[in-house]
Amino acid sequence: MGENSTSFSIKTWNEDDRPREKLLVKGPSALSDAELIAILIGSGNRNESAVGLSKRILAQAGNSLKELGKKSIPDLLGFHGIGEAKAITILAAMELGRRRQAENVLERRRITSSQAAFEFLRPMLSDLPHEEFWAVYLNNSNKVLQTHQLSKGGITGTVVDIRLTMKTALQLGAIGIILAHNHPSGTLRPSEADKQLTQKFVFAGNSLDIKILDHLIITEKTYFSFADEQLL
Repeated sequence: MGENSTSFSIKTWNEDDRPREKLLVKGPSALSDAELIAILIGSGNRNESAVGLSKRILAQAGNSLKELGKKSIPDLLGFHGIGEAKAITILAAMELGRRRQAENVLERRRITSSQAAFEFLRPMLSDLPHEEFWAVYLNNSNKVLQTHQLSKGGITGTVVDIRLTMKTALQLGAIGIILAHNHPSGTLRPSEADKQLTQKFVFAGNSLDIKILDHLIITEKTYFSFADEQLL
């Protein structure tokens, strides 16, 4: 190959450019996680390349994309070379990945067990650092009509509007609701507040002929089902 050729080996590329060129030549599946993140951030700092900085960020997350998705903007700003724009780009990419996973689950829209409900809701709730409360509205064939986030709170809990939840169910023509919230602490034990809120939902649902089919407490790897434990 002559000196004037415009085709070069990957070994001759600048390290910051290699991930982009590698993706063009070999496709995205050929890149490591660090190389993909390097494409997002574009450049490193004075002492390390984009790839090197990405490797260090991943190492701080236990080399886990799931753990990286839990990082906050301030967490990422702690890395030299990561400013607000780069931190936002990383979190946006993590969120897109989460939503893609959720869409894959949405293709299985019929929920007939607590396990199926957990698999449906897990991408939305399992790895959040704060608590969120969701409702899944079902028709008479146990097919999902819609999912709604009812509230989003801190580490210790959320506030849920039961009347608004039931209003949405009536508007959708739902005959059943599955409630779910996550416990960032990892505990599966329902609190007294969890039990009281569930009973309030059951009472409100009974008066409107809308059945509360289950209430799940979701952690990173498993779940607690009020229905399975006969607490409804």
